Amino acid sequence: MSTNREHGAAMRIGFIGLGIMGRPMAGHLLRAGFPLTVWNRTPGKTDELIRAGARAAKSPAALAAESDVVMTIVTDGPDVEEVLFAPRGVVEGFAESGRLSRRGGQAGAGERGVDGAGRPVVIDLSTVSPRTARRIATRLAQDGLDFLDAPVTGGDVGAQNATLTIMVGGEAAVFERCRGPLSAMGRKIVHVGPNGAGQMVKACNQILCAVNMIAVCESLSLARRTGLDVNAMLDVVTSGAGGSWALEHLGRKIVAGDLRPAFMVRLIQKDLRAVMEAAEEARLPLPGTALAIQLFRAVEAGGGDALGTQAMIQAYERMAGES
Repeated sequence: MSTNREHGAAMRIGFIGLGIMGRPMAGHLLRAGFPLTVWNRTPGKTDELIRAGARAAKSPAALAAESDVVMTIVTDGPDVEEVLFAPRGVVEGFAESGRLSRRGGQAGAGERGVDGAGRPVVIDLSTVSPRTARRIATRLAQDGLDFLDAPVTGGDVGAQNATLTIMVGGEAAVFERCRGPLSAMGRKIVHVGPNGAGQMVKACNQILCAVNMIAVCESLSLARRTGLDVNAMLDVVTSGAGGSWALEHLGRKIVAGDLRPAFMVRLIQKDLRAVMEAAEEARLPLPGTALAIQLFRAVEAGGGDALGTQAMIQAYERMAGES
C-alpha cells in the first residue's frame, strides 16, 4: 500500500460517501497516513473512522475547506453533482477557503500555485455516465478546480483489501499528483485518457459483467435441464477457454442458491443505463447489453432489485417453467 509519506507533504483528503465501498476505502487512506476528513448523509456511518483518527465535517463545504483533494463515491450522477454544486457543497467550501478563483484563474491543471501547493482536486470514484463526468469536469474547471473521474471495479472485497482496479480520466499531471492516495485504495491504477475516459472504460467493464452473466445463466440452465452434475460441469469449464470470474464466483453462488448481493441488480441497471447512453451517443447498437437489461428488468419485476446480479438466473428459471 502507498503511504502519504512516500508522496511528499501531507495531502489532506476529504472523503464523501461511506457505504459498502466508501468506508473501507476511506479507512485505507487513513492507515496510509493521509489526514482525513469525512462526511456522509447518514452521520452514524462516520463513527468507525472517527475512532480511527478521521475528522467529521458538518457539510461537504466544511469538508472541502480543510481538504486538498475531495473524493466522492455516491450512487449516481445527480448525487455527485449535488454534493459538489449545491449550497454548502464542495465548490462553495473551496471558495470559502480562498483556494479557488472563478473561471480558472489559478495555476493550470496539475500545476503548483504560488503557495507551493497544487490547486484543489475533486476525484469522483462513483460510476456515472461519461457525459456526466465531462459535464462535471467543465463546471469545476470554470471554478479553477481539477477533476479526475476514477470509477473502481473489484467489489466490496476489493475495497476491503485495497485491491481495487481504478480507471482514471483527466489531465495526466493531475493524475500523477493524486497517484499516492489512489494507490492506497487499489492495486491497479491506470490513467486511461481525458475526463470521461475513466467512465467509458467502466462502461466497457459493465458490459462484460452483464453479458458474462447471460452466458453463466444459460450454461447452468442447460446443465440443470439435461441432468448434468452441475458442480462437476463447473469444475471442468472454469479451467477451460470458457472460464471467467463470473462463472467461478457467481456461477457457484447460483448453484448454492446464494443470491445475496455483492453488487445489486438495481445498481448494475443504473450502470447499464449509462452504457446505453454512451452507445446512443456513439450510434452503436449493443444487443447483448440490451438483452441483459431486459433480463435484469424481469428480476426487478419479481421483487429482486436488491439481490445480487447472479439473480438473473431467476429470469431463466421463470422462462423454463422452473419457478
